[in-house]
Amino acid sequence: MTHDGAEQRGANLGWELSTAVVLFHEAVAQRLGLSAADHRALGAISRAGAVTAGELAQRTGLSPGAVTGLVDRLESAGHVRRTRDPADRRRVVIVPVSAPGRPDLSGIFADLSAAMAGFTGDYDEHQARAIEDYLVKTITVLREQTRRLSAEAAAEEPDDR
Repeated sequence: MTHDGAEQRGANLGWELSTAVVLFHEAVAQRLGLSAADHRALGAISRAGAVTAGELAQRTGLSPGAVTGLVDRLESAGHVRRTRDPADRRRVVIVPVSAPGRPDLSGIFADLSAAMAGFTGDYDEHQARAIEDYLVKTITVLREQTRRLSAEAAAEEPDDR
């Protein structure tokens, strides 16, 4: 395969992977009545246990204005609440909220983990390290590009002051 052919194959696989991940998270989010972006942010909040709006902006690559709207939506839907930081009462932190009657999605993620574990044993240690290196670098690039796009969007927002 030529170098150009490998690049095109890589680009196609990247697009397919990106689309599959977004569609999966969109399906999960729909179960919660959220958008995929809101679901991913809720996941970041849940993993951290509590974050400030600034930390959430950094974790998601969203502008502060976009994070405010996102947290407003999650709070209105009962998924998070804003509370004072016990260590510094001047700071507000965003914490996840458990609610009765909310769909239990743990089985979905358990099934996903089991399916992924079902093929990871197919790779030897060298291959697994190469895959991990590729994924870490891909995540870094995607986060950088997200921050760049969010900064550009924030710069284009009208100043209402």
